[in-house]
Amino acid sequence: MASLGSMVGRIYQAFSPSQLPPKKSDALKFGILGAANIAPMALITPSKSHPEVIIQAVSARDRKKAEEFAKANSIPEVRDSYEEILNDPNIDCVFIPLPNALHYEWAVRAVRAGKHVLVEKPSVSNSTEAEVLFNLPELSQPNGPVLLEAFHSRFFPAWSLFRSLIDHNQVEHVNAFSMIPWWGTSKDDIHFNYPLSGGSIMAMGTYNMAALRMALGAEPEECLSCDVHSYTDGIHDKCDYDFHAKFRFPNGAIGEASTTLKGPTYWTPSYLTVTQKEVVVPDSTLPASQTKLLKRKLTLHGFVHGIFWHRIDIHDEHHIRDNGSGKVVRRWETTENRKAYTFKEAGGEFADLPGEPFWMSYRHQLEQFVNKVKGRETQHWISGEDSIAQMKMIDMAYEKSGLGPRPTSSFHGK
Repeated sequence: MASLGSMVGRIYQAFSPSQLPPKKSDALKFGILGAANIAPMALITPSKSHPEVIIQAVSARDRKKAEEFAKANSIPEVRDSYEEILNDPNIDCVFIPLPNALHYEWAVRAVRAGKHVLVEKPSVSNSTEAEVLFNLPELSQPNGPVLLEAFHSRFFPAWSLFRSLIDHNQVEHVNAFSMIPWWGTSKDDIHFNYPLSGGSIMAMGTYNMAALRMALGAEPEECLSCDVHSYTDGIHDKCDYDFHAKFRFPNGAIGEASTTLKGPTYWTPSYLTVTQKEVVVPDSTLPASQTKLLKRKLTLHGFVHGIFWHRIDIHDEHHIRDNGSGKVVRRWETTENRKAYTFKEAGGEFADLPGEPFWMSYRHQLEQFVNKVKGRETQHWISGEDSIAQMKMIDMAYEKSGLGPRPTSSFHGK
């Protein structure tokens, strides 16, 4: 019961943080483009416990919706248009939680307006857009705008701990799974709107793709297969509602990713399993005629939203083999479980990094975004090159599926 109580308390505090720090005089003021459902969890709630962030304004295509959103989230200003937010010298940063197909245009506009940009993942619709966006000349200027793809899960302490346990040179297979129950989406959602760059690979699969890349510490060389189920009824055409893809990575490693937006009634936490090659373990207690071997399997349960629940399983298969006959003399297995809601729990090089047990991955992400904008060291970051590589992998899967990459924006304005 103590464990359940601590979990409930942690989650309650994550969404209703207490003992809020006073805002600093030089706090960054954010404008939000779009009254999106993800905005409270992704930025508004995390900002409450950050002394250097103020949510200043919001705009939506529907003024009434923006006003209702502002009132519900205590945002002081409502603007008539996205452009009005970008043109406001009092706004330092913008958050873009718009439908996927609009990310590119408004991220480009925001960067060109000199705003720091936090853009929801996937950052854009395809790698063509990513190449342009993340190579905008403004981003390479001294004291220029900061642009970050909001891949919140990669900032969570459990991710850092899990990655520290992986020997990238020994990985032979990685499997990543995520899902949303059937009742969590409907056919009319933007997930299933092709002109808005919908699809399960874009919605949840992007988490899986990032997980494979991080676990293997490399980029895929080829998509070997990508099986999808998709709609074929007009506006929903080419929108996959589930997929299973297999990739070949350097040194022959295989990565598999699967997700569904029409999963079973009961939600199943995401998981990432890394299987490493069998390796020789030096053991001076053994006779020269025997060799000790180890095969390790690592699993990170709950890699998407670790604040709710996660667990790292370290499963080791030990063998002692006779060198002459090749027979296994002895075999045993050990399993260890670890968790890391804070960097202190992650330990090692991460132990002194800031954070509280109630910090969601979004809060950790915001910490690093502010550090970057303020010119301070960032312990974790997602570079433009990384975001481009991420979209290339998504394109690779869509091309192999036969559905093709998501459409490129017609926006070419300055």
